[in-house]
Amino acid sequence: MKHLVLSLIFILIFPFMGFSKIKEEILKNGLKVIYIEDHSSAVSTFQVWYKVGSIDEPEGKSGISHLLEHLMFRGSKNYPGNVFSKIIQSQGGIDNAFTTKDYTVYFQKLSPSKIQTSIDLESDRMANLLFNPEDFELEKKIVLEERRQRYEDDPENLIVEEVIGIAFKQHPYRRPIIGWSEDIQNITLEDIKNYYHEYYCPSNAFIVIAGNIKIEDVREKIREKFESISSSCFPSRRIIYEPKQYGERRVILRKKTHLPMLVMAYKVPAYPNKDSLSLEILSTILGGGQSSRLYRKLVKETALAVNVYTGNSALSRDGFLFFIFVSVKEVDKIKEVEEIVKEEIERIKNEPPTEKEIEKAKNQVEASFLFSQDSVFGQALYIGKFEILGSWKMINQYKEDIMKVTANDVQNVAKKYFNLNNLSVGELLPK
Repeated sequence: MKHLVLSLIFILIFPFMGFSKIKEEILKNGLKVIYIEDHSSAVSTFQVWYKVGSIDEPEGKSGISHLLEHLMFRGSKNYPGNVFSKIIQSQGGIDNAFTTKDYTVYFQKLSPSKIQTSIDLESDRMANLLFNPEDFELEKKIVLEERRQRYEDDPENLIVEEVIGIAFKQHPYRRPIIGWSEDIQNITLEDIKNYYHEYYCPSNAFIVIAGNIKIEDVREKIREKFESISSSCFPSRRIIYEPKQYGERRVILRKKTHLPMLVMAYKVPAYPNKDSLSLEILSTILGGGQSSRLYRKLVKETALAVNVYTGNSALSRDGFLFFIFVSVKEVDKIKEVEEIVKEEIERIKNEPPTEKEIEKAKNQVEASFLFSQDSVFGQALYIGKFEILGSWKMINQYKEDIMKVTANDVQNVAKKYFNLNNLSVGELLPK
């Protein structure tokens, strides 16, 4: 690539929220580094983001992204053995990682004076991960047990997984992030090696370093450790296709559970599609807290439900699902609850929300957006989420666009996406 040959490095200074300074640069091997200098905090965070998640997994290998995440803690060339977290803890820091549909993140929170430790450890496992067969088999067993506890023995998580599975026929979002047990069992060490070499390289990753740091001090340290790493991987990005849905889809799950549960899911777009912002406001109006329409109707007025909440994944690489969750008091009332939910949706379609509702919802969304960034770690996390979508600079535009949503916009997205040909329903019933 041109910027690799010319070793093009560019720096941008950008004002953002409470940060004193935010810069980015691209190293010779294509690795982007985003620096956030914020002296209002006494701590720092070092995050390595890989642009790979369950959306990228090949057929029959669901869960391979998450399994590789586990192995990343099992040792690298210069730090063999299960010592990574112990080293961070010895420096007074904490570390962890998580895998999503769209990306995998490794992070540490520690004193700015100890940031060299993160640089040393992360650069080594980006370039020199060890693939010990015994560690691989052990982590596979750990993941299978995690799968059993979190899904197979947790009916609420399992019904959500089932609903996602029927909502998508072809799209890779239909696969659970943790993977299906049969697929996990069939993943080989060679599969893991190939996956690592295909996706874990500088050109498919970026670093976010934030907190009480001096950019000039850490820049040379990062270049020294990361710039020499080869970027020879060529990640495959498959064409994503989902056939048109014809008619409502439904799944009924009977498990031991305290309360019946209704899950309704509509396929919706993701940001930067402007409809995703109107759907965020709609989510707040319908199920965002105890003053929302569905909570008032189902919990307070009719007393048919114990709890109601909604969820919309606006910051996804591709369109996902708008969820409505209802914990129902009695199993024979679940159909009545579903009809009430549909009636409330029809109300939105026939009559737009009031200006008071819109203003309140905007304030709630804005507050939630800001509160989630009230720490150095949270700020860095949101920078990373928008970088995955295309650029971290989109974050300010997102906030501005949210405030432009109108009552008619909310009504229009309800009409556009909330219909039976776009709906998947799950019922969790006591066994």
